[in-house]
Amino acid sequence: MSKQFFSGLSQNYIEILEDDEYYDITIEVGEDPNVKIFRAHMIILCYRSPFLRRTLSSNKKNDNNVLTHIKFSNISPEIFHIILKYIYGGIISLNEQEPSEILKVLVAADQLFLQELIDYLQKYLIENKSEWMEQCFEHIYRTSLQSNSLLVLQQYCTNLMAKSPEKIFKSLDFTSLSEKSLVSLIKRDDLQMKEVEVWEHVLKWGLVKNPTLLSDPTTWSDDDFKTMKNTLQHCLPLVRFFSLSSDDFFQKVRPYKKLLKHQTYEELLESYLNPNSEPNDNILLPRYRNIDGIIDSRIVNLNIISLISKWIDKVDVKSKYAYARELYLSYEFKLLLRGSKDGFTPKKFHELCDGIPHTVTFIKIKGTEEIVGGYNPLKWESHKQAVWGETKDSFIFSFKSKNNFKNPILSPVKNVNYSLYYRDVYGPTFSNDMCMYVKEGDDGLKNYEFCRCKQKSYKEKLRNTEDYFSIEDYEVFQIIKKDDDI
Repeated sequence: MSKQFFSGLSQNYIEILEDDEYYDITIEVGEDPNVKIFRAHMIILCYRSPFLRRTLSSNKKNDNNVLTHIKFSNISPEIFHIILKYIYGGIISLNEQEPSEILKVLVAADQLFLQELIDYLQKYLIENKSEWMEQCFEHIYRTSLQSNSLLVLQQYCTNLMAKSPEKIFKSLDFTSLSEKSLVSLIKRDDLQMKEVEVWEHVLKWGLVKNPTLLSDPTTWSDDDFKTMKNTLQHCLPLVRFFSLSSDDFFQKVRPYKKLLKHQTYEELLESYLNPNSEPNDNILLPRYRNIDGIIDSRIVNLNIISLISKWIDKVDVKSKYAYARELYLSYEFKLLLRGSKDGFTPKKFHELCDGIPHTVTFIKIKGTEEIVGGYNPLKWESHKQAVWGETKDSFIFSFKSKNNFKNPILSPVKNVNYSLYYRDVYGPTFSNDMCMYVKEGDDGLKNYEFCRCKQKSYKEKLRNTEDYFSIEDYEVFQIIKKDDDI
């Protein structure tokens, strides 16, 4: 067993820093009139800083016994004193330092290749000075780009731009971003901007890089389009053009059609004009925007929620590109029941879900990745004898899996007199087309024994088989209209 006495050791080394007798190097820092000369010890500096080791290797004491002398005009005496205390004693105190001074210490630590200190200061600023960093974002961001050692700070800045672009762009000239920074930003799934805004910012950035071009594309020659296309070559593939509305496409993209590959533009055009056109597999999915509080589900994701919301509001119902359009999150989904938490009995379903209008049910089928479900605009009810619910607005649906929503099946009701089925031994049941129940006489206390999809009252068949299936999990949500669409 060994005992470590680092505190005393640190104090002794700091005392060495103040030594006036055994130093063998002088360091001049700062610019007139704020210049100071520090006395130091070459062996300590060499072992604590790779940069100083390289610098001093070519500045060793000569035969005339003249002390080695080096200069750092870009580091202030106050900042260098903090750095020296860290080098000698492994101590740094930041409580009394202004955030701007801490950033200067970080820049100096980066210059001297003090990686341990670099890592600590980046984390300290992010965790303790985030409000100041937002206020001084442009300065922070430009500083982070000066070195590959400041990747944590760079990532923080990129995350902040993605999370709050409107706020950040007020303090940062967006067009001053490097191409690398712009690409890293617009490739993110969580960039909190509408896609049309992403496109407009990309165009604005390209115009600044080509100041001879007018903003009106109708004035551009073919050579002008080639120039802009070359400038944006790494950005264009990251814009999710298929997420745009038809109006945004017509107004914002069509005038710049020569910037896009001919095939891409033709596919875009067809996607808006022909609802039966088939999307290819390379389409980028819409970005996730403002997702907090939308849904808590273990079965579906936001892409599916967006489609369900569109179907309820009859938006883009027929287009096979509906899944690729910008996320439509006009509802909050309030969880009423989750089988894996609340149980799989009809009795529990009726206890938690009866009397509540506008519900959506999701069922994950055991042994497959399939998801089936339905929307009930009315209220679920429990009856000893069969009662039919009548509505023209209910529908049922199926997805191949949580992550495969390219070709979902949407099945509107065709026989409104038999849209819904209410009974105490049944769970959420949409005629025979999607039903789940237990035997009569069980009072709904047993787990669901019979679940299947047999087409009867709805237009489309949900599954290729009418065989009974088992439930891996199921969820029922009440949908609540948001005050503002997002």
